[in-house]
Parts: sequence; structure tokens; C-alpha cells
Amino acid sequence: MHWDTTAKYEFLLKVTNAVVTQTNREDMFAALARELKKSFAYDRLSIYIFMPDTEELVYFASATGVIPKNMADPSGRPLDKASIAREVIKTRRPLCLEDLRQYRHFSTVPGMLKSGLKATMAFPLIVRKKILGTMHVSFKQKPAAFDELASVLNDLSRQVAIAVDNMWAHASLQELNRKLQEQNRFLRRQIKGDWVKKESFEFASRSMQQVIERVNLVAGTAASVLITGETGTGKGILAEYIHDLSPVRDNLFVKVNCPALVSDLFESELFGHSRGAFTGAHTQRIGRFEMARGGTVFLDEITELPVGLQAKLLHVLQDRSFERVGDSRPIEANFRVISATNLDLQQAIEKGRFRRDLYYRLATVTIELPPLRDRREDIPILIERLSAAEAAQTNRLIPVFSPSALDYLCQYEWPGNIRELSNLLKTVFVLRSGKTISVGDVKQFLGEVSIKNPENLRALVASEKRIIEKALRESGGRVAGPRGASRKLGLPTSTLQYRLKKHAINPKEFLPI
Repeated sequence: MHWDTTAKYEFLLKVTNAVVTQTNREDMFAALARELKKSFAYDRLSIYIFMPDTEELVYFASATGVIPKNMADPSGRPLDKASIAREVIKTRRPLCLEDLRQYRHFSTVPGMLKSGLKATMAFPLIVRKKILGTMHVSFKQKPAAFDELASVLNDLSRQVAIAVDNMWAHASLQELNRKLQEQNRFLRRQIKGDWVKKESFEFASRSMQQVIERVNLVAGTAASVLITGETGTGKGILAEYIHDLSPVRDNLFVKVNCPALVSDLFESELFGHSRGAFTGAHTQRIGRFEMARGGTVFLDEITELPVGLQAKLLHVLQDRSFERVGDSRPIEANFRVISATNLDLQQAIEKGRFRRDLYYRLATVTIELPPLRDRREDIPILIERLSAAEAAQTNRLIPVFSPSALDYLCQYEWPGNIRELSNLLKTVFVLRSGKTISVGDVKQFLGEVSIKNPENLRALVASEKRIIEKALRESGGRVAGPRGASRKLGLPTSTLQYRLKKHAINPKEFLPI
């Protein structure tokens, strides 16, 4: 094709119009590929985006035509120091090679030659003096009027750069919106609030009055708070309550479930990572510590964090800064720390399971939440509040507890605390919504437990512990599986794990020697 002024103008106009009407990267690239084919033959077309932070080339869209082996990765490739793309990015000038056999010093050329490509043209994509990436057009046979075509495509690359910039910005905004939605879902998952409404703790007991008095003293400060108490007492809700009373209430409250942190992903989960930091890190990720900047981080079940990871956490709290994985720029750790545990931390320290220096960092102020059996006068209030919340959520009628049933509930020992009470009410709402609930109904749902003599209850707890230990010995320390202790006891594995934690039983102690 002869590229006179009219042909060149019509070509640029047609390609530009075809490209700017597309709404996503793949369609835009496909439109470009089609329009180029109408005017001249080529054997490979690709557009790369240059990522300066990671020194990497990323495909703007899937390349078309011949795919050399060293360019087959669909996610892109590192920017080799001796590649054609590196030269174009460094010089910001086109590089058009009529005979690739003479340019084997470029690292990408041998792979292109093996694929049958003989000539190539590479153009920088520059917008507002910023280089976005490169556009490559390659051939198995050198086209006629090579220099004329190179000049035309150089002009076209300026229009393509503008379209790529707009499309990439749009895609980046979509990705940012997706991340924000993901973070929003994450934060919503953290706000359970389904069994205590955090805005107004209502109570009649002196023990809870002392807790709230202590909360009111510490909430307005930046002091680290350690909340202790049995499972199900509401430690997470109290942590949110402290956050909501604090000066940083308008910023985020981010929960970190320490037992769920996998060692390999600990830093990525908490500190975040840069794009390309490791295999599979295709996008930048904001870690939970960065998400909580200016707000509160809640470290739930802190004693379940392995000692090795405790050291990394201590380092952040001491330096008050951290770095994303794959990034050397420090990020200020300007968040408040609230942590919680249902275990005896001093005992954990003595056994070497928890770092003493980390304890001092976390426990500037300690608040102990009492178990429900030590605040029985609060049980009627909790039943009323929880029932109202459940009725609003399920649109069901509130059941009415008979006086004897209510008295039974007030005398029950509640080993699962408020969470157990909440689960009981959920069951009652499902099975007996709007009905009068008798003592028999309550016993049916809770199971028979002697409450007349506290010694009987303690004996029952001790007996349960002995039975579990016996089952673990017989199963060789296995908790789950066909020959595990849960199968021997006829319990779901999750229930047995809860009871192991309640009785502080370590299955590893029952492994065969």
C-alpha cells in the first residue's frame, strides 16, 4: 500500500474511530487488530503496559498472532534489561528492525526468530510526557515500504497511547471500586453486633458497671487495651464499643482473627503487598493495618498467634511502621490496638507460648469481662434486648418465657455465655415464635443440667474433661477423622474443638510416643 497524505489520514481516522468506541480493553485491542489487518498484513500485534514499581511489562490485552515462547505468559513478563521493549522505554523512541537476525543481542529476538518472525516495529506509548508502555507489530516477511509503514504506525501510536491511557485509567478505577467494595464487605462481616447492641450496654450487675466505668476512662485515650474473658462474653463487641467512644470513631475498626492467619500469608494479610511481590500477586493489596490507619485494629484471640508471628507483630508495634511486601517504603502504623483472649496470658507466658514483651505492648490497660453466670441479674435484660433484635431481623413474633422458665434461665450456668444465650433465642424464634415458653421447652433446648448445687456442676465439668482426655488417649491424639476422638464421642469436630479449648486440653499431649 502506498501511504500518501490522504491514505494516511483516512487510515488514522478509521483506526481512531474504531478504537475510541470500545468499552473494554479486549474489545479495543480487537478493534485495533482488525483495522490494521485491513490496511497491511502482520503476524503479531501486542500492547504492553509498563509497571515502573515492579519493572514489569503487563499485557494491555491478549496479544494476537504468533506467540513466541518467551512471551507466552498471559499476565506479562519481567522487563529484561536487554529487550527491545526496554530500549524503547529507555529512549522513548521507536525501534524498527528490518532483519531480526542482525539483532540477536536483544534478549527477546531469539525467541521471535524461533517463532518465524523476521522483522518488528516497536513504538513508545507516551501521554503527557509519561510513558505508558509499548506497541509492537511484527512480521514473518519484511513488508514493502517498511520505512513508510513505520512512520504511519508511529503517528498512530500517539492516538493509541491516548486511548490506552483512558481505557487503563477506567480499568484502574473499576479495580479500585472492586477493592473498595471488597473492603466494605470485609468490614461489614466484622460488625456482627447480633447479640449485643454496642451503642448502649444495658445492665443491672455491679460487675458490668465496673467494666463500663473502666471503659469510659480508657476509651478517650490512645492506650492499648487487652480484653480478657471466657468465650462468648462479648469481647469483640466491647472492643467496638471502645472504638465508638474514642476520638478515632469516624475511622475504621478492623478485626484480625489471629487463629486464621496462615504463617505464609501473615505479612501479606496484615501489611499488604505490592503488585508482583510474589507469584500470584497480580494486583496491589491493602493490608489490614493500612486499612485501619487512623482507626483501630482489633486482634482477636491474640494468644493463638504463633510465637514467630508474635515477633513480627511486636516489631511493628515498637517501630510504629511497616512495609508492604515487595515495597521498601515505610507506612506509619498510626492505629490503636485492642486485643482479646479467652486464655490466661500469664500462664501462656510461663509456658513459652506468648512473648512477655508483646504482652506489655498490648496490655497497657486490661479489662476483664465477667462470665454470664457472674452477672445473673443481667440475664432478663439481655433476653429482652436480644429478643427484640431477633424479632426485627426475622420479622417473627417475640416468644414469652414463663416465670419459671425465666427463673431457670437465670440459674443456668451458661458455659457458652452470651453467645449460648443468643443461640438459644434463635432456636426458640425458629421453633416457638410467639408462643409461651415453659421450663420443659428450655430444658429441651439446653439439655438437662443440674443447677441446684454448684458442686454438681463443677463435678460435671471435671467429668467431661476426663471423658475427652480418655477419648484422645484411645485415638492417639487425633481429633477428627474416622478414628478421631470426635467420632468416639459422637460429637461434631467443631464442638469438640470448642470443648478442648474450654478445658485447655492440648491434643498433641496424647500423641503416641
